[in-house]
Amino acid sequence: MRFRFVTADVFTDRIFGGNQLAVLPDARTVPAAQMQAIAREFNYSETVFVLPPEDPGHTRRLRIFTPGAELPFAGHPTIGTAHVLAAIGEIPLAGEETRIVFEEGVGPVPVTIRASGGKPDFCQLSTAMLPEFGPDAPSPDAVAAMLSLEIGDLSLQPPPIAVSCGVPFLFVTLKDREAVGRARLRPEVWDKVLRGGWAEAVYVFAFDAERPEAQIRARMFAPSMGIEEDPATGGAVAALAGHLATHDGRPDGTLRWAIEQGIEMGRPSLLEAEADRADGATVAIRVGGRSVLVCQGTMEIPE
Repeated sequence: MRFRFVTADVFTDRIFGGNQLAVLPDARTVPAAQMQAIAREFNYSETVFVLPPEDPGHTRRLRIFTPGAELPFAGHPTIGTAHVLAAIGEIPLAGEETRIVFEEGVGPVPVTIRASGGKPDFCQLSTAMLPEFGPDAPSPDAVAAMLSLEIGDLSLQPPPIAVSCGVPFLFVTLKDREAVGRARLRPEVWDKVLRGGWAEAVYVFAFDAERPEAQIRARMFAPSMGIEEDPATGGAVAALAGHLATHDGRPDGTLRWAIEQGIEMGRPSLLEAEADRADGATVAIRVGGRSVLVCQGTMEIPE
């Protein structure tokens, strides 16, 4: 059987930047047993299979696969799929803003599609889960060794911490973007330090962005997902927003960050995050960005 696919670059406004995504807009008859193999064939960070919603009040149901595993939630597939479906006419646009809801493993994920000239321009998701903080992270010495860095490259205020908005990440603050650029995950150390733990993926960042519109430089490594390095990680940025909001100190208001990622991979990305605070608690998190279509075609998939 032949199935249509569309690819996009997500969290960028230009082709060959951002994070690559493959979307099968109508996956109703794609054999579920073949979905992981299809994701490995594309070999992008994620591939999305679009299905009818279980709740008729929602827009679509998404199944999201990395080359190595299915995920209950991911940011760049959510943002990119909203853009793709709107761009190809599967989701009709209702003026300047269109609000939809995707069903994902974490629950309903609201997405706002902003349009310009009748075409999708910017998509923003609201997380279904508020930040969940995991168990104690490995020691800073172990984390530095895992990243091929010296302990002096880490900024220990705050120390490494594990946070999830659906998928857990270990967040490691580094002193500057030069240290971010030097980070190299050592698989044999990662295997001892993180494999099998609550958070196996690593997100390193520094408050030392290169682009004038950004404040944070970041990279992400997820060997257990089959991702050596990811050029833009919306799910991680959602959890990062929760992490930063908790340590910000302001009890009320909306906090905003722009994060550059993928620079070292030659796929520059820009992700925008917001966290709403009320009475000292984080009550909502949003992540958004632009996307561009790249190509489309059909794939022969055996039954």
